[in-house]
Amino acid sequence: MTAPLRIGSYTIERLLGVGSFATVWLGYDRALDAHVAIKVLAENWSHDLRVRERFLDEARLLRRLEHERLIRVHTVGELPDGRPYAVLAWADGGSLRDRLAADELPTPAALRLLGEVCAGVAVLHRHGVVHRDLTPGNILFRSAGPGGAEQVLIADLGLAKALAAASGLTARAGTPGYMAPEQDDPGAVIDTRADVYGLGRLGIRLLAADPTGANPTRTDRHPPEFRLRNDVPPAVAAVLAQATAHRPADRYPDAATMHDALLRASGQPGRPGVATGGSGRAGPATATGPGRRQSRPGRRYRLRLAGAAVVAVAAVGAVGAEPGGAGSARPVGGTYTTGPLTVTLPPGWSATGATWAGQYGADGEPEPALVMSPQPRRWAADPRLPGAFVGLSASTAARATPAGFLAERTHGECTPAPTRVTRQDGVEWTVVAYRCDRGRPQIVESAALHPGRSALVYAQITPPVASGPDFVDTLLAGVHLR
Repeated sequence: MTAPLRIGSYTIERLLGVGSFATVWLGYDRALDAHVAIKVLAENWSHDLRVRERFLDEARLLRRLEHERLIRVHTVGELPDGRPYAVLAWADGGSLRDRLAADELPTPAALRLLGEVCAGVAVLHRHGVVHRDLTPGNILFRSAGPGGAEQVLIADLGLAKALAAASGLTARAGTPGYMAPEQDDPGAVIDTRADVYGLGRLGIRLLAADPTGANPTRTDRHPPEFRLRNDVPPAVAAVLAQATAHRPADRYPDAATMHDALLRASGQPGRPGVATGGSGRAGPATATGPGRRQSRPGRRYRLRLAGAAVVAVAAVGAVGAEPGGAGSARPVGGTYTTGPLTVTLPPGWSATGATWAGQYGADGEPEPALVMSPQPRRWAADPRLPGAFVGLSASTAARATPAGFLAERTHGECTPAPTRVTRQDGVEWTVVAYRCDRGRPQIVESAALHPGRSALVYAQITPPVASGPDFVDTLLAGVHLR
């Protein structure tokens, strides 16, 4: 990966990390003599409208909440190729995942850290927001003054939604081992209790006698017993057991309630948002220090832990199916073919080859897709442009019907029309049209089964503003499958 020299007004120094949805760079603001983290939407997701919505929604949400326990957003922008980016405060202390990779935390530090994380998630819950992906990689540290003091920050709200939008037919998302069981059910109501489950799983990872076995991905209701360290108070073990109950009704109602229970169980007083330095710092123990607990035996507790396997198409919260990166645009007019997909191009449109990011066939190769528009490379970035993404996936057909697949791909700020079925060129399409108050006035989600083999074909369409009601059906009639 070649590092850009600049993003906006920031000089790029190095790569900080790469995720499923985004790449994060360390930038330097020369005018303010300050470093920032710049999160850029990954190129292979840049053509999907819902991924762009989620990326920008995360930045807007963090900006709206603006709290010392959450990563702060300075500004957003767009690269010359149309990909959005967000400029964030730099967490110079790294992540909890990094620290756990170096060594385990001593029990007192682990308990204090878990309390800090609960307090940060409680901020989200007070504002009606569910994070849905609480993992060590999303817990960051930032220097907060002399003496080694630092703040514990909650990051990566790309999966978070307002409670009203997160209920009903919500998208399945999360990380195996930390995701609540109900997050694997597309019809379940996802609320603050899903985050309580994630907090409980995080606590078990921090306090387990054998951390290597602390994150099962089994989906049954009776996973193996876990051993916590000998110095973990039994009352803390009871808190973690309740937090990770299989049924949401059996858990604490929110992070604040769990935090109160944890403080009582561990005998901690209420603590401020900035962790103290020195021995109170939530940092890793040294290799020879008293904090090492990896091989010590511990008490056994039968915890009702149901690690849920991600059924979404990609790791770290990918939801449903998304288009991938584009290749070279093809001439205007006529037809365009990629793999078993051939489309008839509307007048004035061209197409470019793509892959369906996160979708892989039995051979391990990305499944085929294409983007078509008057300007296919600009379609996802420019809401004024009509266009469409079309993809074919055998792996999706194995887990979802066309109607079930579309139920995963709702647009929370838009109003859906009733679902309809139309038969075009021997293919029976399920179609849902959304009217939106901002951005693109209309987004059409449609899916069908390949008539000759086990594969699902998906088309996301933004029709021209002046087009008539037959435009979508005409475009679908021009999708030919081999």
